[in-house]
Amino acid sequence: MKRSVLVVEDNDINRAILSEILSDSYIVYEAENGAVALDVLRREKNRISIILLDVQMPVMDGYTFLDIVKADKELSPVPVIVMTQGNSEADELAALEHGATDFLSKPYRPKIIMHRVAGLIKLRETATMINQIQNDRMTGLYTKEYFYELVCEQLLRNPEKNYTIVCSNIENFKIYNDIFGVAKGDELLKKVADVTRSFIGNDGFCGRLSADRFLVFQNSEKEEIDREKLSASIESNSIDLLKSVPMRWGIYQITDRNLTVEQMCDRAMMAVDSIKGKYNKYFAVYDDSLRNKTLREQAITGAMESALKEEQFVVYYQPKYSLRTNRLAGAEALVRWIHPEWGFMSPGEFIPLFEQNGFIPKLDQYVREKVCEQMHRWKQNNIPLVPVSVNISRADMFHEDLVESITNLASHYDIDPRLLHLEITESAYADNLTQIDTTVKKLRELGFVIEMDDFGSGYSSLNMLSTTPMDILKLDMKFTQNEIAKPEKHSFLKNIIGMAHQVDMSVVAEGVETKEQSERLLSAGCDYAQGYYLAKPMPAADFEQLLKTADEDR
Repeated sequence: MKRSVLVVEDNDINRAILSEILSDSYIVYEAENGAVALDVLRREKNRISIILLDVQMPVMDGYTFLDIVKADKELSPVPVIVMTQGNSEADELAALEHGATDFLSKPYRPKIIMHRVAGLIKLRETATMINQIQNDRMTGLYTKEYFYELVCEQLLRNPEKNYTIVCSNIENFKIYNDIFGVAKGDELLKKVADVTRSFIGNDGFCGRLSADRFLVFQNSEKEEIDREKLSASIESNSIDLLKSVPMRWGIYQITDRNLTVEQMCDRAMMAVDSIKGKYNKYFAVYDDSLRNKTLREQAITGAMESALKEEQFVVYYQPKYSLRTNRLAGAEALVRWIHPEWGFMSPGEFIPLFEQNGFIPKLDQYVREKVCEQMHRWKQNNIPLVPVSVNISRADMFHEDLVESITNLASHYDIDPRLLHLEITESAYADNLTQIDTTVKKLRELGFVIEMDDFGSGYSSLNMLSTTPMDILKLDMKFTQNEIAKPEKHSFLKNIIGMAHQVDMSVVAEGVETKEQSERLLSAGCDYAQGYYLAKPMPAADFEQLLKTADEDR
């Protein structure tokens, strides 16, 4: 493919001569003065490989043209050969001072011109190639590969010095991109790169690891000083960028030089990922417990799909009792993972991970189907049914077919919607109240009972009790236990239960572990309770026996 040359010359004959010399090997653009040349260059900047420039021209002379071009980041990389009538050292120096790459005097010598043009084009393309290998095109920071190379060199050159690698991450960058668009996202990345570069100055170097992750290599002592400064800046809200853009930093102090640089950076990434989404926590220092945790999480993530197919996830039922009658009033469906090698796994280990990696909607759907299937079997065997609560996570709420999916399940297994209670966490209401209101209203119109789960965990206001469509309020376990631990006159328990009753909501308390707690809840007007004092979560077969026993007692 032919390269392109821009010839800028006011003399028609000279311009024609240059075009004739170059046209066999290059595509030639022509301009009769600097102003026209600027228009051509701005329009064709990605095509033009070199500029041949006269100095003495009307409208805009060559020196003015050079000053404008060299001040423009997009235009300045194009090499310029200045061509003048004079051949004095002063003329050459003037051209170079204004930013010319090379200098040739008239009259034109075709072979010299062709050699100079070819040489400068090759030099520029080689430099561009090296720059692309070494520098990230968008931010100007080092590429990941070149950063790794520089770290390796520095460690080999200075075996006695202590160094640190820092990985920074923009929190929720994907959401920022979705809301404001890719162009604004790119602007943000450039700003973060500039702040990172200016903050460390000449005491280290920076690289771009991936979309919104950046790397810094520094002397350990200097890194600790910078961390204190950055922490103070965050506290004082003095860095404009960080006022609106949440960022986190993971730190790996290089102690094991037998690791590859990539492994070192992975450890810094593990550290930053460990504080993802944690309020008011901006820095994390790597230790081996983080690595072990990460490896465990990777193993869990790798096993989750096959576990679902092999039905390793088992539904347990935790009974709910009426506090007034002490009779079985319902149950909450809870998922347990019984792995063939790891054994019985705590939901506290895998549920938060599934919420982060997006697997939770699949698991929720699986549990809902298993519950409906089980209730259908009980119904066929004439075992009396009680309402069972199933979980609807925040992620579920963003699925357009949620209402249709739940309705089809109840219809397929012939389950009365009033027996299928749908638990939606308090935090989900706080996240997207408008969308949830619309979905919940549809489900209630179809006969499903809506429970707000985890009320009191800190996300909502009491105003939600009167403005949010729901049927049952479930008090968070910690909230219940904290309120019961207070003297009755200092507790809000009775007031909240009373407010719920005023808007025709029943109240269930979670985490009831003692007789005293049960009695206190009853005196406060609470309707139902669940917890280890009343009954532990149990497999379907054990709950079936409980259903039969409860029916005999009626």
